[in-house]
Amino acid sequence: MGRTKCAGTLVVDTSHSHYAKVCPAPIEAVRLVDRFWSPRIRSLQGVTLPAQFTLLEETGRTFNFRRASGRKEGPFRGLFFNDSDVYKWVEATAFSLAVTPDEKLHELIEQTVGDISAAQDEDGYLNTFFMFEQKGERWKNLREMHELYCAGHLIQAAIAHHRATGSKRFLEVAIRLADHISKVFGPGKRDGTPGHPEIEMALVELFRETNDRTYLNLATFFIDNRGKGIVGGSATLIDHKPFRELTDIVGHAVRSIYLNCGAADLFMETGEGALWDTLERLWKSMIEKRMYVTGGVGARYDGEAFGVDYELPNERAYAETCASIANIMWAFRMFLISGEGRFLDLLELALYNGALSGISLDGEQFFYVNPLADRGRHRRRNWFDCACCPPNIARTLASVPGYFYALSDDGIWINLYGQSVSHLATGDNLITIEQNTEYPWQGEVELVVRPEKDIQLCLHLRIPGWCRDPKVSLNGRSVEANPRPSEFLVLDRVWRAGDRVHLSMPMPAERIVCNPHVFENVGRVALRRGPLIYCVEQVDNPGYDVWELALPMNARLEVERIPDLLNDIVLIRGMGLSLDCKWSGNSLYDHVGNEWLAARPVRFTAIPYYAWSNRTAGPMTVWIRAIAGI
Repeated sequence: MGRTKCAGTLVVDTSHSHYAKVCPAPIEAVRLVDRFWSPRIRSLQGVTLPAQFTLLEETGRTFNFRRASGRKEGPFRGLFFNDSDVYKWVEATAFSLAVTPDEKLHELIEQTVGDISAAQDEDGYLNTFFMFEQKGERWKNLREMHELYCAGHLIQAAIAHHRATGSKRFLEVAIRLADHISKVFGPGKRDGTPGHPEIEMALVELFRETNDRTYLNLATFFIDNRGKGIVGGSATLIDHKPFRELTDIVGHAVRSIYLNCGAADLFMETGEGALWDTLERLWKSMIEKRMYVTGGVGARYDGEAFGVDYELPNERAYAETCASIANIMWAFRMFLISGEGRFLDLLELALYNGALSGISLDGEQFFYVNPLADRGRHRRRNWFDCACCPPNIARTLASVPGYFYALSDDGIWINLYGQSVSHLATGDNLITIEQNTEYPWQGEVELVVRPEKDIQLCLHLRIPGWCRDPKVSLNGRSVEANPRPSEFLVLDRVWRAGDRVHLSMPMPAERIVCNPHVFENVGRVALRRGPLIYCVEQVDNPGYDVWELALPMNARLEVERIPDLLNDIVLIRGMGLSLDCKWSGNSLYDHVGNEWLAARPVRFTAIPYYAWSNRTAGPMTVWIRAIAGI
């Protein structure tokens, strides 16, 4: 398998991984031209990344690097881990430039890389908080001070920059920092493991970039040291047990899943069965008992953590944007290892819903927390004091093209669908695949395959888990197969220029229900169409409170595309009932009167969850009361 560039949110490169079934296609090989993703990617370059650079300047994050290098004077500004926001912005910008060159962004990224490089200490250490008066505190508090976390983001940004530009100057900074860390930590040196996992996957990626096993061994060391109480022994930090003994997914949601990403990367290089067994247990724990219908995770504000089984409150959901992004990253790695479509089901769910809700339609405002119900108080902001989510969603959007295809020894894997033109190299043959589709709004997909020369290979066609009764045809003739949801239909043949595959995926609006152990959702339904989860927002439903909406189980669900609403969406509409409670006075409780509850017919409109909170503030809910048919 050939080397890949900038594929996936964290520059996943399985080109010489021994235990990866598939390898992500290069991010620059896929050109999205659809009405869903391409406007977002354009907005990323034209709006989001320039605006975030300005905020990095205004909030002192880039100043801290100039201060550390002696170019500027003044006190350190902001939170002690603010360096990581700059690194994520660099990574996002590198991904973006890999797909679409932009002179202004290129100047900004080179300026930023120059500021970062100048701040590096002579011994390779680089963290702007631990300069001057804090120098003596380096590496003394791994539990709380995020030094290894920041180092991991630097390494990932440097690899992305190297792959996008060909320049080694930032990569050399990362190597010097990693070498410094390897001199401090390791067998026979200082014990340690990060309070916030991140360094593990970065070190594995650096091993892939340099072929220096020092970095792979160091990643192994940090994972092996968990559960020894080095960072306090708490479940919140996933330090209560050795990684291979974990049975339930627990703790701070982002830290927990970042750790799983690092372990998945380590498995790809070592094939250690205990790692895979643990990852499967944790995956099952999450998707069966501790994940929101949007693909979001993290039920609790306390510790930004997973709760216990079936603890999934709606209005009080934490569901941090970064946690949904982490889910995307983990799901992609699990797919690369196994080639199983079930992992892409979660990637798609979290991408279109839990993560995409974290950025406004104009690309300038963000959610940190993503509740599934709200009274109109939760609104996006253009920045946060702890600003991990804005640059994280930026690098995720920039990496979207890298998720669409994967390559293996026997052919091409089509993971996601969207109007696009892609150029994929297999051996000495360049294969162009054109996708013609209105996905995610419609389920009809035409693939036009154009190899430079005839080639025998397998085309692995993903059947999403939400899809029932798909139909496939090849050059106008029906393919006699029984493709099942969450699997790949394999078309093994000699492909010639102009061959056409048509995939038809019925995409009705439908109700979905929740395990009754989730008490808040008992007797409620959510609406889904294709990969999108829907919600009802007050602005679309005047005359009644959407929290009082009830949906009869036999009510017909209609769909309507509105191009000039919320940047082009498909609505779900229908008839329901407003359950109006009559209440007088200020008492908390009262006896039931004959007219306490009344029901009246109302028409409702539901929008994709990712699009809520882009207009007038008001109540919103994903889960709607259900009643028997009328």
